[in-house]
Amino acid sequence: MFRGKPRQSDKLEADIRRALGNPDWLQGIRVKDSGEVTLILEGDPDAMELSETRKIEAEARALNVKGVQEVRAMLTAERRPGAAAPTPPHQHEPAPRHGSQRVRKGARLSDDAMSQGQPSATQVDRIPGISRILVVASAKGGVGKSTVAVNLATSFAKLGLRTGLLDADIYGPSAPTMLGTTDQAPETNADGKLIPVCAHGIHSLSIGYLSDPDAPMIWRGPIVMSAITQMLNDAAWGTPEDPLDLLIIDTPPGTGDAQLTIAQRIPVTAAVLVTTPQEVALADVRRGAAMFAKTAVPVLGIVETMSWFEDPAGNRHYLMGQGGGQKMADTLGLPLLGQLPMLTEIREGGDAGSPASASDGQAATLFHELARSVALNLDNLQTKAPPKIVFED
Repeated sequence: MFRGKPRQSDKLEADIRRALGNPDWLQGIRVKDSGEVTLILEGDPDAMELSETRKIEAEARALNVKGVQEVRAMLTAERRPGAAAPTPPHQHEPAPRHGSQRVRKGARLSDDAMSQGQPSATQVDRIPGISRILVVASAKGGVGKSTVAVNLATSFAKLGLRTGLLDADIYGPSAPTMLGTTDQAPETNADGKLIPVCAHGIHSLSIGYLSDPDAPMIWRGPIVMSAITQMLNDAAWGTPEDPLDLLIIDTPPGTGDAQLTIAQRIPVTAAVLVTTPQEVALADVRRGAAMFAKTAVPVLGIVETMSWFEDPAGNRHYLMGQGGGQKMADTLGLPLLGQLPMLTEIREGGDAGSPASASDGQAATLFHELARSVALNLDNLQTKAPPKIVFED
């Protein structure tokens, strides 16, 4: 006797189709009772860049559907007969010269290479003394990620949470400058663990406390990964009896070794993506969202910085573009957590070592509202399964 799929699987599939907009290029969905989802997407060999972008966005949207624990998407090799070719992102690409062949995009790692990055059960166990870990990421430099991380931490501390800040930007540590602690250095306790530096109610650690500020950090990937894990695991952030309520990690830009170490080997609760409204930054947000989707790290939403400049007459000027953060949030199926305009007090506070959110001005109000939004999303967050990376050929 034929039996259909369980009712829960049917509902989950319907929810996923709604989240994706039920497009023509969605060829099928396979749903397991465990919450594992496989998406079958139409691929086009003549427009692989667009197909890969669709794949990334579909995985991110599906992963944010309630009840989904893991998502992997597979691209078909060819278009269906009669199907229209997707519009390529570049309309005027020159044709290959005679006798040459265009190199296709979409480089992938081998299974053996990927297995080296697979987290073990012990690597993703909760860290004693830390209740939750929030990653602030951008995948691109210069968008105000560190400013958001520092001011979020200060706002959480003002709200009464025991808050820590790990500056994981090894090559460009800025937390000591923004916190006004450049002349301080962490001490060690009786167990040999680093004691975080305290300022503005925040417990912080940064490679900037341990290195010469004028010396270049000529470190390769394994050393960078070791430095990050040691600052996290070999530090007295808290105790099981008196843990940190929240540790915020300010990640370096990009999606390289440091970011993968944090996503794969650290029990991250969730991530927040920071971007400006301009397209050049939004393109990197897609990559950041894809990395977190691949490593099963939930993304709470997007924070847009440099949203506008307001002149003395009260007129807004959108110097970096308008609506880009909201558009990207809609594309990825994520909420826009907040928009931060260009305010002199934010820049002055960071330069002077006194975060704007520690005061009572307009910037402080904006950061406190952002902190409340993030806290609400953290409280409502559904627990995800341990990260499991699957790459399809």
